[in-house]
Amino acid sequence: MSDTDTRDPASLRTPIVAVLGHVDHGKTSLLDKIRGSAVIEGEAGAITQHIGATAVPLDVVSKIAGELVNPDDFDLPGLLFIDTPGHHSFTTLRSRGGALADIAILVVDVNDGFQPQTLEALDILKRSHTPFIVAANKVDTVPGWNPTEGEPIMETYESQSDRVRSDLDTRLYEIIGNLSDEGFSADLYWRVQNFQRNVGVVPVSAMTGEGVPDLLAVMMGLSQRYMKEAMEIDVAGPGVGTVLEVKDEKGFGTTIDTVLYDGTIRTDDEVVVGGTNDPIVTDVRALLQPRPLAEIRTESRFEKVDEVGAAAGIKIAAPDLDDAMAGAPVRVVRDRDLEEVVHEVEAELADIAVDTEEQGVVVKADTLGSLEAMADALEEAEVPIVRAEVGDVAPRDISVASTADDPKQRVILGFNVDVLPDAEQRAEIDDVRLFTDEVIYQLVEEYTGFVEELERAQQDTILENITRPARFRILPDHVFRQNDPAVVGVEVNSGTLQNNTFVVKWEGNEPERVGQVKGIQEQGEDVDEARAGERVSVAIDGPTVGRQINEDDELWTEIPEKHAKILEQELTTEIPGDELEALNMYLEKHRKRDPFWGK
Repeated sequence: MSDTDTRDPASLRTPIVAVLGHVDHGKTSLLDKIRGSAVIEGEAGAITQHIGATAVPLDVVSKIAGELVNPDDFDLPGLLFIDTPGHHSFTTLRSRGGALADIAILVVDVNDGFQPQTLEALDILKRSHTPFIVAANKVDTVPGWNPTEGEPIMETYESQSDRVRSDLDTRLYEIIGNLSDEGFSADLYWRVQNFQRNVGVVPVSAMTGEGVPDLLAVMMGLSQRYMKEAMEIDVAGPGVGTVLEVKDEKGFGTTIDTVLYDGTIRTDDEVVVGGTNDPIVTDVRALLQPRPLAEIRTESRFEKVDEVGAAAGIKIAAPDLDDAMAGAPVRVVRDRDLEEVVHEVEAELADIAVDTEEQGVVVKADTLGSLEAMADALEEAEVPIVRAEVGDVAPRDISVASTADDPKQRVILGFNVDVLPDAEQRAEIDDVRLFTDEVIYQLVEEYTGFVEELERAQQDTILENITRPARFRILPDHVFRQNDPAVVGVEVNSGTLQNNTFVVKWEGNEPERVGQVKGIQEQGEDVDEARAGERVSVAIDGPTVGRQINEDDELWTEIPEKHAKILEQELTTEIPGDELEALNMYLEKHRKRDPFWGK
């Protein structure tokens, strides 16, 4: 810190780091490597295990990163890694400004590249405006890679053969290209001049620790350079945090795992917590944190502490927490007006509230943050929501969904939640469709696919019950019977000639019904219809050849006006081009005498 800077370094909190990425790309392994390196480098107790988070202090970061991090260059106390990696925890972790994480690591496997959850994570990072860097993991799996444990990536990269370097470069630039496709300018981190405009890609191995020093150095550098002001907190002020999880804990009842991002929380503090109905006002009975790694075998997994300051993960035991919600705010009252704090919590919950409509689908999600992300994705897909709540799918959700008139809305979309057994039974009885998934956009895709299928089936049903247009000609020398019924050979010029339809012949501007198709044969076999280009013999009940109809006459299927209207307004994309041509010619003939026919 400079001589002129008199700010108390204790007033700067630890930046909160979230780790995101596709399943199996190494999020947990990377966290474990950072934690493991910290334990190896530091003495016992150098690393602090929090609830849902791991604090790695600056001196330990410096030991792992070696020459890349000089502790004298930094004011920030270290990094706090959220332990439960993935976009689930990221969307849960909210603060007043949106995402609670100050910075994120997006883990991408160099072999697999971008996968569904990678895109999902990017979408969430984009929405929440969270700065991030990409950890291009598993460099040690490049064929021929020669590992050097825990080294900075530039040194280990230089020691590889030309072929291995070239192979890795190809994979890295594919990731950089994928980022570009998603609207992010990116490059290998040592080539990035401005991290606010460009995403840095850090090649790493969670197995060998190669590149981990670089990753920590970039995280510290970004935090120090761009987030120092945001890290300034009132150390002694009333604590502000977010519920990570609501859990039953033996001996304590319902507890809330909380990430504190401002101020302090003390035993006996009065707190306000966001609940499913109203904010919960309660008193802290105990603050619990995991015992140090050395004492983990003791009977109790937690030890009580009197006070915790931001940033930290802490378990809060207090009465009346049954209705607390994951993702909801936690605020300490202390010397402030209780009503004012309750109002702040209500306002924060209202910010997350999902806009609902009179008709729509029911949405359930595991946390407030993911509920909000679901609502955003559905709004983009223009899917209305009738009810949106946190929690598992229960029978009352089925009751709400079953009242929808439209089968497209007799639906429940559940993100990362369970379906209670009695709800599943009710859904079958009430004909409510359940969709559940752990990837938001896949859930939305499943639903929109279902809607398209439903609409196609509806269109098919309409088409089955509608008279299709057809224009056909009686072939010369193909009169097989003159009447009762007349049997003639015809060629279908356009459209679909169906059995049992009425037949008209145009005399000037007037259509004259001449009879009804009572049978179609193709090469002696009975068929229900004949398509454009086909020649068939047709039995027409009503006319006599030589009087009402003649060889070479052009005949048309008679289309009821209501059917013509549906065909023109709703089904033009569902019928073949030649059928549309026949319809348009038929409409044109009618509209010469009545411009509004079929409109």
